[in-house]
Amino acid sequence: MANFLLLAALATVMGLSIYLSLPIVLMKSMRSRTMTVLNAAAIGILVFLLADVFSNAAAIIYTNPSSSYLANPVYALTFALSVSLCFLVLYLVEHRSRGTALTPSMTALIIALAIGFQNLTEGLVFGAAWAAGTLGLVGVIFTGFFLQNVTEGFPIASPLLGRADKRLGVVALLFLVGGLPTVAGGIVGYFLTSNFLNLVFDSLAIGAILYCILPMLRIAFRPADPPDATYLKQRLTYLGVLLGFLVGFAVNAI
Repeated sequence: MANFLLLAALATVMGLSIYLSLPIVLMKSMRSRTMTVLNAAAIGILVFLLADVFSNAAAIIYTNPSSSYLANPVYALTFALSVSLCFLVLYLVEHRSRGTALTPSMTALIIALAIGFQNLTEGLVFGAAWAAGTLGLVGVIFTGFFLQNVTEGFPIASPLLGRADKRLGVVALLFLVGGLPTVAGGIVGYFLTSNFLNLVFDSLAIGAILYCILPMLRIAFRPADPPDATYLKQRLTYLGVLLGFLVGFAVNAI
């Protein structure tokens, strides 16, 4: 029992480390340049997460016993259907009436859900490693996922940066949506190991990340006024995306 309680406690610390970014994202005054870089960095982190999650999914899909270069047809179909289902559901929700566009709060929620799906699979991996008793691997997983979760607060909060109606309660709830699945995954993974479940949640995360990146890019490259400001904004966006991607990679590599 004590062993399980320690697992649950560590999974909670790992998942809720997302709140460590809260002081930055809740800053009341922020220069437009800083906001541009943070928004772009959030896109870069999501791009890295997209690649990272797909690498996890690919390791499951390409397990055909006849050849390591051939996809397992059941897993491949599951991946394609799950990604498409998530993407299309979000599309239908946004376009339920002509001319409707995602609000910043809805975009933030979609990002939180995407990160939540990804963190659920991370929790499953952590719980399975804990149940197997591989303490060295548990330590590596805990450190890596703890640090990665810290960076995930920025993509969730990025649509709300610079908004006067940004409230602590809303941001805290969005962070909970993104971080709490780590705890649930850790508990489930302790009792159940399933490549199929891992693949489904990874695929849902990919579909949601793909969908929410599009409006974020549209906003990032929206022309500013005057024209000189547009040029500077674009340069900062390019650099911010690269910075976010490198931060995601560096944290994941630790």
